[in-house]
Amino acid sequence: MLTSYPSALWPTFVDLAQNGHLALHTWATFKATMVGFVASMVLGVAAAAALWWSAFVHRVLDPFLVVANAMPKIAFVPIFYIWLGSDYSVYGMAVAIAVFVTIMVAYDGFQATDPNKIKLARTLGASRWQVLRLVVLPGSVPTLIAALKMNIGLSLVGVIVGEFQSSSEGLGFLIVNGSQVFKLNIVMTAIVVLA
Repeated sequence: MLTSYPSALWPTFVDLAQNGHLALHTWATFKATMVGFVASMVLGVAAAAALWWSAFVHRVLDPFLVVANAMPKIAFVPIFYIWLGSDYSVYGMAVAIAVFVTIMVAYDGFQATDPNKIKLARTLGASRWQVLRLVVLPGSVPTLIAALKMNIGLSLVGVIVGEFQSSSEGLGFLIVNGSQVFKLNIVMTAIVVLA
C-alpha cells in the first residue's frame, strides 16, 4: 500500500492510457515544459546580451542574479499562484527555475568570445550590435547548446513543482493526487513516465 510494486505499473499505465488520463496529463506537462523552456531561453539570452552590452548594468545586476539563482525557487510558488492564477503559475515556475541559470551560462559564453575577433570586427567598422550578432552569438553556440541541455531539465522541474502546488492537470498533479488517495501505483507510473 505504501510503496506499490513494479508489476502494478504496467496495468496502471494501460488503464491510464485507455481512459485518456495519461495523454491528457502528459500533454499538459509537455506543453508547459516547452513554453517554460522557450520563454526562459529567450529571456535568458536577451538578458545575457544586455549584460554583455553594458558593463555597468552587469556590475549592478550581477549580485542580484547570484542571489536570485541561489534562492530556493519553490518559495515563489505562492507568489506566482496569486500573481498568475492557477493556470499560469506553472509556466511562471518553469521560467523562474530555468532563466537565471540561462542568463549566467549565456553571459559567461558571451564573455569567453575571443577578444581578437571582437577587436577585428571593430577595426573593420562593425557596430556593437553587429559585433553581438555576427561575432559573439555565433561564437557562443557551444555554450548556448549547453544552456539548452540544462534548461530543458530545469523547465521540467519547474513545471512539476508548479503542478504540485496549483494545477488540475499534468504529471505533477497526477503524482500529488495519487499520493493523497494512497494510490502509489499511479504515483510510480507518473514518475516512470516523467523519467
